[in-house]
Amino acid sequence: MDALLDLLNSRPLVNGEERDALGDPAGGRRWAREHGGDGSLAELALLRETRDILRDVVRGESSPAALGPLLEGVHQVPEITSGGLRWTVKTPPHARLPVETVLAWAATEERIPGRLRPCANAECRLFLLDRSRANRARWCSMAVCGNREKARRHHERTR
Repeated sequence: MDALLDLLNSRPLVNGEERDALGDPAGGRRWAREHGGDGSLAELALLRETRDILRDVVRGESSPAALGPLLEGVHQVPEITSGGLRWTVKTPPHARLPVETVLAWAATEERIPGRLRPCANAECRLFLLDRSRANRARWCSMAVCGNREKARRHHERTR
């Protein structure tokens, strides 16, 4: 689940300027390896595509069906271990991390639907996974976006 949120948040706006952790090959390779990928150029291209589709799906701008092409040719194979049954994903090496990210999204939607969402700050591009009991979290960071939004509303009320 961490790789899912990290992928969605890998292209933030910082002081009004877009920063893409997957944009340059060296930075993208480092990001992919930190998340268990191989860092190949093919993997980076697929990660960028996966990120963009997931972003649109989570925002409600695209149907989850848009993720279908990313899963073509992917198989889950049962494996009996000493601990019981385990499912292993079979996919080309460069597609493993993007596919696992899509599967993490699907598991999140199944277990805690509606908890993965964009930050309520219109000037922010980040996403949050609401783990609160009340399911009322609105901002990626209370210290940054939440504080800015509350200060903005206070300023508007007192004007």
